Amino acid sequence: MTLRGLIPESPPGERSLVLVAGDHPETMANLLGDVFADQPVAVETTRAETFDEDTVLLVEDGTVLAQSPLAALQDAILLINSDLFTTGTRPVDEVQVPAVLEGLQDVPFRLRGYPESNAEKLLLIVFSRLVERRALEANAGRLRASFQRLSRIDDEVGTRRVYERLGESGVEVHVYGVPDWDPTTELAVVSHGGRGPDFRRAWFVVFTPAGGAGSPHGLLAYETEHRRWHGFYTTDPARVSEIDATISRRM
Repeated sequence: MTLRGLIPESPPGERSLVLVAGDHPETMANLLGDVFADQPVAVETTRAETFDEDTVLLVEDGTVLAQSPLAALQDAILLINSDLFTTGTRPVDEVQVPAVLEGLQDVPFRLRGYPESNAEKLLLIVFSRLVERRALEANAGRLRASFQRLSRIDDEVGTRRVYERLGESGVEVHVYGVPDWDPTTELAVVSHGGRGPDFRRAWFVVFTPAGGAGSPHGLLAYETEHRRWHGFYTTDPARVSEIDATISRRM
């Protein structure tokens, strides 16, 4: 199995993000719609007395799977940009992923990067930071992360800070990418360099816990065209294990 082949083609069910209308419902629905444009997740607006206004619901087949305040989504993906993470303005400890986003596990996304979209790629960044945070919290196990170019770890202040901390933790850290910089000279990580398609196009952050500390988390995406990504986030132990094993075997 290839890394790209591990990404599911269809979601586990019909899921929708439903905004319970409050102030400026059309504006907020449009922002949500921008993030999830052309995704297998519908964005809807409703009025429901059983939920507070300005709440977002994750719904599957009429069942509410999760709910989050709209403000939490605004802070996570709607009213921010990626600079918060790359510059280190938002430390990894402060990354909060609303329950309705975490509930999108195993849903395959097709996302565009800048300049085609200012918002879609944020999903990949937020889920990446979430996996890194879970690894730091567990302080044990193994983390595998790819960067397309290893120099990106050094170029992005926020990313370097995260991997400095991970390297100093009890987590075994493996990093992957085109070898245009050697991270082992400055960070306590194991470096894997290559120039094949998986090194240049794969984006993954995969945490495998050890000794009962933490739970498995994984993000896997693949660049199918320039600045266009196909990927998913998962906490399914079997899927995380399969991604981890495939990375180890192929890279």
